[in-house]
Amino acid sequence: MLTLSAFLLYLYLKLTGGFFKMEHIRNFSIIAHIDHGKSTLADRLLMLTGTVTQRDFIDQVLDNMDLERERGITIKSHAIQMAYTLEGKKYALNLIDTPGHVDFSYEVSRSIAACEGALLIVDATQGIQAQTISNLYMAIEHDLEIIPVLNKMDMESAMPEEVKDQIVDLVGCSREEIIEASGKTGMGAAEILAAIVERIPPPVGDPDAPLQALIFDSVFNSFRGIYAYYRIFNGTIRKGDEVKFVNTNKSYEADEIGVLRLKTEPRKELRAGDVGYIISGIKSSVEVKVGDTITHVDRPCDKAISGFEDVKPMVFAGIYPVDADDYEDLRASIEKLQLNDASLTFEPESSAALGFGFRCGFLGLLHMEIIQERLDREFDMDVITTVPNVSFTVHTTGDEIIEVHNPSGLPVVNYIRQIDEPYIRAQIISKADYVGGIMKLCLDNRGELKNQVYLSSNRVELTFEMPLAEIVFDFYDKLKSISRGYASFDYHSIGERKADLVKLDILLNGEPVDALSTLIHRDKAYDFGRRICVKLKELIPRQQFDVAIQAAIGAKIIARETVKAVRKDVTAKCYGGDITRKRKLLEKQKKGKKRMRQVGNVEVPQSAFLAVLKLD
Repeated sequence: MLTLSAFLLYLYLKLTGGFFKMEHIRNFSIIAHIDHGKSTLADRLLMLTGTVTQRDFIDQVLDNMDLERERGITIKSHAIQMAYTLEGKKYALNLIDTPGHVDFSYEVSRSIAACEGALLIVDATQGIQAQTISNLYMAIEHDLEIIPVLNKMDMESAMPEEVKDQIVDLVGCSREEIIEASGKTGMGAAEILAAIVERIPPPVGDPDAPLQALIFDSVFNSFRGIYAYYRIFNGTIRKGDEVKFVNTNKSYEADEIGVLRLKTEPRKELRAGDVGYIISGIKSSVEVKVGDTITHVDRPCDKAISGFEDVKPMVFAGIYPVDADDYEDLRASIEKLQLNDASLTFEPESSAALGFGFRCGFLGLLHMEIIQERLDREFDMDVITTVPNVSFTVHTTGDEIIEVHNPSGLPVVNYIRQIDEPYIRAQIISKADYVGGIMKLCLDNRGELKNQVYLSSNRVELTFEMPLAEIVFDFYDKLKSISRGYASFDYHSIGERKADLVKLDILLNGEPVDALSTLIHRDKAYDFGRRICVKLKELIPRQQFDVAIQAAIGAKIIARETVKAVRKDVTAKCYGGDITRKRKLLEKQKKGKKRMRQVGNVEVPQSAFLAVLKLD
C-alpha cells in the first residue's frame, strides 16, 4: 500500500516525464564525528519525508550491516533520495551519506565532491571533535554550503551556548544559523529539511552536453553484479546507452539505470544534477573505482572529473588459517569480501611458523578490525593475524626502489642505501588538563609538534607530524586512557620521509620466527626486543629441553631469555650409595636433552603473536 507522499511523488514523476527539474534538486551530505548522531538524525529525515514507512523502519536504517549497528559507526556510505514538499513545490533531496571513520576519508572526499551542501552535525554534549574539523575543511575546499546543526539537545548534559561559540569560531556563521535538533526526539528535523531547500543551491550543469558523471560508491549484488552509484554533472544517460569508465577505459552497456530510494527504482533516463545507479553486469569490484568518471562511448566528455586517485592500503598484516586445511576456504572468503570492499587487497604468502596464508592491505586499523570480524561472522573463519605494519620504500645500493609490505621481504642490510617510511599529520582535540600527557605520548612516538590552538578556555587542538608505524600498535588506546576517553584523534597521510629503521628478528633456539619480525626505529629496537623476549618467556610452554628466546638485529643478539626445561628427577631412586651412580644417570639425561633439542620443535601459541600488539 502506497503512503500519501509516495503516491504524490509517483503522480509528479508521471506528469513531468520521470525526472525533477534541476532547480528542484538538492544534493547534500552529512559530516560529523563518530557517535555524534548522524545516522539517527538521517532516520528522522527519512521518516518525516515519508521515504521510510513506520512498518519498514528500523534504527539506523541506512546502516545495513549488523556490525555497523552494534558499533554505532557507518562503515559503508549510502545514498538515498527523499521527496519533500515546501510551499507547494516538490523537491528531490539526495542524501549522499559518508562513512564516519578516518580510515575511509577518500570515500568521504568523493561523496562530498558529488554534493552542493552539507549538514555539519555537532554533539551538544561533546562539542567540536577532530574528525568534524578535517571533514569540514574537505567540504569547504569543495565550496559546499554548510548548515550547522547542534544535535542531542534533549540530553541533560548538553552545553548549547558553549558549543555554539565553538561552531561560530570554526564555520564563521551567525548563532541564528545554527539549528538546534535531536535525532532521538525528532526536534528540529522539519527546520533542517526547510534549510536544505532554502540554503543549499541547486546543481548546475548542461543536460545536452556530453555525459560526465562521478562514481562515488558501489555495492555488490550476487545476482546482478556491481551497482555503481554516481552523480551526473553534465549530459543525460538513458537505459541501453553504451558507456565507458574513463580511468579504467572499459566499456559497458547500461542494462538498468535508476534512482536510489529505500530500494532501487528504475528510470528510462537521468539528467544533469541527478543522483542514481547503473547496472552493467560487472562482476569484479576492481573495475568500478570510486572517483572514476562515466561518459558515453560515441560522444565522450573532454576531460574526466578531477580528484580521482587509486586507493592505497596503509596498513598490512598477514592472515593465516588456524587449521592449514582451511587455506582454500580462507581464499574464497577474502575474495567474497573483496567484492563488497574494493579497498581490501591481498596476495598469497607463506611463513615458516604459520604455513600458508595471505598478506592483506587495509586502509587503517579500524578497516583491519572490521575485515577480521566479518571473516569470523560471515564466513566462520578462525584466523591468526600477524603484527600489523605499514609499507616502506627501500632504496638499494643498485639504485632500485622496492616497496616492502613485510619485514621478511627486506633486502640484506649491506644492499640497503635508505629506507623511507610514511608520515601522517595527526590532529588531537582534548581538554586542556590532559595536554601534558598527550604531548609526552606523541613525542615518545617520534612525533613533532606543529601547532597548538585553544578552541575554547578548556579545549585545545594539537597538530603533530609523526610516522604512521608509531600509531599502528596501541597509540589510540593509550591516547584514550591518558585523556580518560575525552581526546578525539584524526590523521591524514603527508608522504614519506627518510628513517633510521632496522629489522628486528625473534629467534627460538636459533631459528628465526618470521611472523614475529618487525621493522622498528633503531632507538627503540633494544627496549622493544627485550620486552618481547620477556613476554614470550611467559607465553611459550616449557618443553623437555631449554628454549632460547633471542632478539637479533642482523647477526647481533640484543636480548635473550631462556625457558627452562621440564626436568624429571632421575636420581630419585638413588638413595645412599656412591655419588657416581647419580652422576651416570644425570649424564645420560643430559645426552637425551641434547638430542631432543636438535630434533624437538617449539610450539608457539597464538597468544604469542598477539602479545606483540599488547606490549605495554
